Amino acid sequence: MTRLRTGARVAPMSGGPHRHYLLGGQPIEAAQLKGGLYIVATPIGNLGDVTLRALQTLAGADLIACEDTRVSRKLLDRYGIGTPLTPYHDHNAAKARPMLLRRLADGAAIALISDAGTPLISDPGYKLVRAAQDAGHVVTALPGASALLTALSVAGLPTDQFFFAGFLPPKQAARRGRIAELSRIPATLVLFETGPRLAATLGDLAAGLGNREAAMCRELTKLHEEILRADLEALAQASAANEPRGEIVVVIAPPQAPQRPSLSDTETMLREALARVSLKDAVGEVAEATGLPRRDVYQRALALAKQTPQKPGEEEKHGAPR
Repeated sequence: MTRLRTGARVAPMSGGPHRHYLLGGQPIEAAQLKGGLYIVATPIGNLGDVTLRALQTLAGADLIACEDTRVSRKLLDRYGIGTPLTPYHDHNAAKARPMLLRRLADGAAIALISDAGTPLISDPGYKLVRAAQDAGHVVTALPGASALLTALSVAGLPTDQFFFAGFLPPKQAARRGRIAELSRIPATLVLFETGPRLAATLGDLAAGLGNREAAMCRELTKLHEEILRADLEALAQASAANEPRGEIVVVIAPPQAPQRPSLSDTETMLREALARVSLKDAVGEVAEATGLPRRDVYQRALALAKQTPQKPGEEEKHGAPR
């Protein structure tokens, strides 16, 4: 087990050329942070959803590692933050990570952000966090917006258990294979998808999961936010007729628990089974088919067996199930 150092540390204010941010047009000085890696959640759409702690950290850091400097610059410009940006994404991570680790070793405070939402959720960053921890640097999380949790909160579907599947494979064969794996998970499913692939993905989901209830959440927190709730087939048809644009989260209801047969249906199944096989085999057959506890099925089978005249020698077949 790896013991990780925890806890945010803030040094006294020391000022500096970029250590401030704007609120309501008024500059606010930010404390220079102690060295370490800060995982900072940023808004998923509405820039007003940023937290005060995120602003203080972004302004007080020595460097901000981000996916796309053009996207991140919009947020920093909105709040008058001049901290230098450096790209860190899937395509340059192997080359950029050693540089960031050297800066951390020199005592720098580095903030890691994604284009939107919480870093590491379908975004790069896991390997940097792991490497920083292994090197003994403090890694601090600053929670905030998340498209995953935002979609769950407005989808109107069960939230007691959920499974985040990220992006499904773009090719249909691989996507259908992944959906087959997801079909066995007894929880609400949440996944991300792009507009051009949405109709095909929803169609494959309907075929692989059954026509479950679902919600398509688009452009969450933005001006053109849209939430549609229907079954998967209806959502697939709507998406095929009018391809949606923007960031999309799909939330899918969990599989329905199979309905247990009535006592009358169970007895009918047992009578038919007892006419063909031994009591032990009949109990196993009906318990597997109905999902009822084996012991309950056995007790009912015994009662039925006593009511049914037995042929000579049949008693030997009726033993307790093992």
